[in-house]
Amino acid sequence: MVTKPPTFSASDQRSRAVMDQIEKERAAADAKTARLKALRLAKEAEDAEAAKNAPPPPAKTRKHK
Repeated sequence: MVTKPPTFSASDQRSRAVMDQIEKERAAADAKTARLKALRLAKEAEDAEAAKNAPPPPAKTRKHK
């Protein structure tokens, strides 16, 4: 018994193509977000380390009138 492959209407094919495109765009956006988050966290860690090693700011002096 030979089974015939399912045929899809043109609208079904377009819908599937659009859904595939949306899926690819979401994956690209998620990858970009993850990359930027990693960069931000690395920069924050670097800034925290620099702030820990920085000398304290000079004390403010009051001016009397």
